[in-house]
Amino acid sequence: MSYREALAWLFGTQLFGIKLGLGNIQRLLAALEVPSPDQRIIHVAGTNGKGSVCAMIDSILRAQGYRTGLFTSPHLITFRERVQVNGELIAEQQVAKGLTSIRDLTHAWDPHPTFFEIATALGLLHFQEERCDIVVFETGMGGRLDATNAIAPVVSVVTPIGLDHQKWLGQTLEEIATEKAGIIKPDIPAVSSAQLPAAAHVLQTRAQECGTSIHFVTDPYSAHVGLAGTHQKQNAALAVAALSAARIEITPGAIASGLSNTVWPARFQQWNGRIVLDGAHNPSGARILAETWKEHFGEEKAALVFGLFQDKAIREIFLEANDIIGSVHLPHFHGARVATPAEVAAIIQTVAPDKPLSLHATCGDAIEAARKTGARVLIAGSLHLAGEALAYLRGTPLAFQECDQ
Repeated sequence: MSYREALAWLFGTQLFGIKLGLGNIQRLLAALEVPSPDQRIIHVAGTNGKGSVCAMIDSILRAQGYRTGLFTSPHLITFRERVQVNGELIAEQQVAKGLTSIRDLTHAWDPHPTFFEIATALGLLHFQEERCDIVVFETGMGGRLDATNAIAPVVSVVTPIGLDHQKWLGQTLEEIATEKAGIIKPDIPAVSSAQLPAAAHVLQTRAQECGTSIHFVTDPYSAHVGLAGTHQKQNAALAVAALSAARIEITPGAIASGLSNTVWPARFQQWNGRIVLDGAHNPSGARILAETWKEHFGEEKAALVFGLFQDKAIREIFLEANDIIGSVHLPHFHGARVATPAEVAAIIQTVAPDKPLSLHATCGDAIEAARKTGARVLIAGSLHLAGEALAYLRGTPLAFQECDQ
């Protein structure tokens, strides 16, 4: 298959939906003979901050001179973002080659591997072929039954846990924490950010059941961090603690350089001075976004370009950020579960009826309308929206356009 054909096949597997469980991915990894037994993997779960922590760990490791693999999701603009070696996106021909092998291997399987299982396998296959020294692996939405949990890591890392993906992970903080805690394994050290008491208790109980230790990181990193926001100091401290728990040799200079130079798009990313992009898609993320906005811009109000999936807590997310919002601009953006601008508008008007609000057919239209207000523009909500906005600002095609889907 060509790259475009391979992506068309992969995106077509989304019809198999989300299937929580490890049987299929274990079968797939065994057939591909990945990962190798000596592969060092750092496994990261949580609700908010997973991507940032993964990016920080990867940046520190590269500053130390290690050859790294980085697996994250979702992608913003191109599928290739999900699989990186030493900061370089997987090449189109390597995607095509890997997906062709997986398609040929699994064409008659029942049940068929899902999109995320295939992406996970592709990442591990690529990292093995590229002889990565250390791999940093972000979970999908959960932990216990997440496809990435088929790996054996050198350390398990848990970022702040909050309410999100309740349809799949449970309605309470304890239920969600139980799913996230599933990445903790016997005799493998675990580290966690500071957690709400209910989540901390679940993590401690899981670690005790596994006969392993868990260290809660409470003090923030004290030096400069390349990513904006006080919360990134906490994420940085967690990244450093993870490397220490894994007994990976890192110098203070590599830590300082790696954290100072970490880049992670759509996490309070400033674009040309007047636009901020942030993928805050749950209430706790929106609260952190509002705090970070005030740290940088004080009482200045934002022209908000906003969009979320239907299963998100739209009302609660908006309320957490309401204090920094001057006007709201709601675009249509691509995705199977996207809430329409009209649906989002109806919710916002119940809690902020006097807030200036407009609906738009495209992300670009919404951005231009927000710009015309003269206010600083904040693009927030779904990471899919952030990706579409970045693509518009850069003038580059999106992943769904890569395969004509």
